[in-house]
Amino acid sequence: MDDDQRRVTYSIDEAFTHVGFGKYQGLVLVYAGLGLFAEAMEMMILSFIGPSVKSEWDLSPTQQTLLTSVVFAGLLLGSFFWGFVSDHYGRRKGFLGIALVASLTGLLSAFSPNYLSLVILRGLVGFGLGSGPVFLSWFLEFVPASSRGLWMVVISIFWTLGTISEAALAWIVMPRLNWRWLLALSSVPAFAVLLFHGLSPESPRYLCMKGRSTDAHLVLEKLAIRNQRNLPSGILVSEKIARIDEEFVNADHTPLLFSTTNKTSEVKSGFSSFSMLLSSRLIRTTFLLWVLFFGNSFLYYGIILLTSELSSGKTKCGSTLLLLEDSQDTSLYINVFVTSLAELPGLLFSAVIVDRVGRKVSMTIMSILTFIFLLPLVIIEPVTLTTGLLFGARMFANGTYTVASIYAPEVYPTSIRATGSGISSAVGRIGGMVCPLVAVGLVSDCHQGAAIVLLEVVIILSVICILLFPFETKGQELTDTLVSDSK
Repeated sequence: MDDDQRRVTYSIDEAFTHVGFGKYQGLVLVYAGLGLFAEAMEMMILSFIGPSVKSEWDLSPTQQTLLTSVVFAGLLLGSFFWGFVSDHYGRRKGFLGIALVASLTGLLSAFSPNYLSLVILRGLVGFGLGSGPVFLSWFLEFVPASSRGLWMVVISIFWTLGTISEAALAWIVMPRLNWRWLLALSSVPAFAVLLFHGLSPESPRYLCMKGRSTDAHLVLEKLAIRNQRNLPSGILVSEKIARIDEEFVNADHTPLLFSTTNKTSEVKSGFSSFSMLLSSRLIRTTFLLWVLFFGNSFLYYGIILLTSELSSGKTKCGSTLLLLEDSQDTSLYINVFVTSLAELPGLLFSAVIVDRVGRKVSMTIMSILTFIFLLPLVIIEPVTLTTGLLFGARMFANGTYTVASIYAPEVYPTSIRATGSGISSAVGRIGGMVCPLVAVGLVSDCHQGAAIVLLEVVIILSVICILLFPFETKGQELTDTLVSDSK
């Protein structure tokens, strides 16, 4: 391409770099954050309603466990399904389906006449909740590369605020009303996502990937006007046309998964989306992400469960679980509220370092700090020290999970971004399901040291995965399609 042609065209990344982050992205941030906020509130509900439902319907321990497991099962399916929908039919259509399913089933579950209907409806709520990767991928596609890490950490704050808000809501509602009121009120944020759906713009990057450059340009024009900036001069192109001679490529500025060929792989079905994740270019990254998300989720929920187990001051192993059986005991709400606050300094630390040292180094540093905070708990420590160590461990474990959630959508192309990050999130949910069966079981049987050692081993495996990732995404341009190698 000659110099004249270069001057009259610009890419999506160049457009966002030119107009910067402003008021328009602020509105996108609020809407995507509202989706995460709604998901977090619905996820936290079972921590509060389980004992009340068990008492009202005389449920067995197996039945109560199923009520939680069915939500995770819904999440596993929803994470893939909504990622597929948003990658193939548009981010906005994905939002609409997510909001409809989550809000309606969330409200209807408050009117469940029996245990079976509650299980079915909560499973459907879980299916609707597999939406986090979709909202994160959508927001990611509006942020300039230079500040992407910072703003992706900022949006993660909405999840933490959701968990804190649900604990506060339960603290107010449960002692005065009942679990049905908590379910109904907790569905309000999902209805808000549905209510404001009409104001959400389609991702211009997605539109370009689909060949709808004119529609993408209209979105970018509105963005530039709201941000009081001008778009670059020239014509928007969906992909860079220039054929870059690899001999002169600066690796620090090469778009992720860039190829000098224009031959693209079209996604025809959910199966082909999955097969692209396991293609020769992505199979290493995909498997490493799955292991990392499984380990991070296992560690995150393990620390949360250990907090209630080890910081209660009880000397008899396993007795602390009894504290959670009485839903009217305000210590449950206070415990969840306070421990959730540990995530805020972790997010602040992540925001400070993620765009300075990169995603891989950030995850490595915070994983090592989590390891250090957990190590003294191999032996029995005083209650105050135990609580402080677990607070620090949760702070950095959440920071690692947050940066991993940034890295996953960044490393995948637009055509499979939500699907790839959605499946990684789903694998992480499996880690969250397995953790209570293993870690809490060890602590309850007076094997605290073994439980901590297990978590430490998980951290080591996660760090190995981080170091083996082939890409660093800090400051890199996002790619739209996975292209075949030149032959």
